[in-house]
Amino acid sequence: MNSNISGRFVSRLTRDTLALILAGGKGSRLHDLTTWRAKPAVPFGGKYRIIDFPLSNCVNSGIRRVGIMTQYKAHSLIRHVQQGWGFLSGNFGEFVELIPAQQRTQSSWYQGTADAILQNLDIIRRHRPAYVLILAGDHIYKMDYGSMLAAHAERGADITVGCIDVGLEEASAFGVMAVDEAMNIVEFEEKPKNPRAMPGRSDRALASMGIYVFSTEVLYQELTREVHATNFSHDFGRDIIPAAIGQRKVCAFPFRNTQDEGQRAYWRDVGTIDAFWEANLELIGISPELNLYDNDWPIWTYQKQVPPAKFVFDDDGRRGMAVDSMVSGGSIVSGSIVRHSLLFTQVRVHSYCEIEDSVVFPDVDVGRSSKIRRAIIDRGCQIPAGTTIGHNLEDDRRRFHVTDNGIVLVTAEMLGQEFTHVV
Repeated sequence: MNSNISGRFVSRLTRDTLALILAGGKGSRLHDLTTWRAKPAVPFGGKYRIIDFPLSNCVNSGIRRVGIMTQYKAHSLIRHVQQGWGFLSGNFGEFVELIPAQQRTQSSWYQGTADAILQNLDIIRRHRPAYVLILAGDHIYKMDYGSMLAAHAERGADITVGCIDVGLEEASAFGVMAVDEAMNIVEFEEKPKNPRAMPGRSDRALASMGIYVFSTEVLYQELTREVHATNFSHDFGRDIIPAAIGQRKVCAFPFRNTQDEGQRAYWRDVGTIDAFWEANLELIGISPELNLYDNDWPIWTYQKQVPPAKFVFDDDGRRGMAVDSMVSGGSIVSGSIVRHSLLFTQVRVHSYCEIEDSVVFPDVDVGRSSKIRRAIIDRGCQIPAGTTIGHNLEDDRRRFHVTDNGIVLVTAEMLGQEFTHVV
């Protein structure tokens, strides 16, 4: 991309862009974490929700017209967006708009990513964007979409696909593309059994991030053309992108670190319990890849007004402390030790507890003398006094969900507790 593109040019592109975040996925690989919430509404990073990351990327990139397409168990997602994302000004044409599945054009719910956009073409037309940026609502990353839009415009592309290189052994979980020397996409296959390696890298593949820029008229034409195809499976990766290759100018945009263009940028698909646990605990590191303390690219969210975290008692054997951990506001650690763990808002840890390598969601109460390790404790759980979690996996499997890697997921229902499901 030409490095001389001016900020004013990019600002015009972002102003003329409508971002659509696909946030209706079920997220079944997260098991009980998505029993009562959509995947984009799952808490992450101590005080955020997953949806906050693409939304913050839009705002920080100068894209202030955003639609969020919801479907599956969207109440907590809708509530979060209404509470935390109402600061944009309608007087300046800015908005974050919730677009629920409404059967606007047919009698079925969204059948896939492309179908979600297709059923809302009238809404897109009303906003009259020059470009449509389509985003997944369930990934963790920081990205300046302005650079991608500038590359799209400069190259005269019809469609641009955000991509990242991944190990060949994991590429089967993604859409994998082949490109020519000019980064034009010449082949695209969704979740191939035998992924094609990148040129010059036999161990890596070029994978789609689920981020697409469309020139708006091209989006209209491709969607209306594909809907009449007999084998239409309602998906961008399976239908729209492969069909456009050879007919349209379809380009790849490699996602790079904004501070160091030569480095692979941070991007995580937190779609499994193990990946979710690992991504949260990565944040605790001294210099994590994802820097939440970056004032130049803040992650915005809604949060309750709560007092600071508090650590009480300083007696031998009963010392309230946290080491190599992140503890959010409103939490109280009373005469217990928290090691290499992440505690969300308003967690109460009573005396003589040990919490290690764990992610504890908001409003959890940990009873006295409990021992928890390598676990995810869902919101609102009341851990009974003397409970042991993560130390005997055979026992845990009879009560909780345990992954193949030994991460224990605990929910209020598993503990036999009623919860209001305001999650």
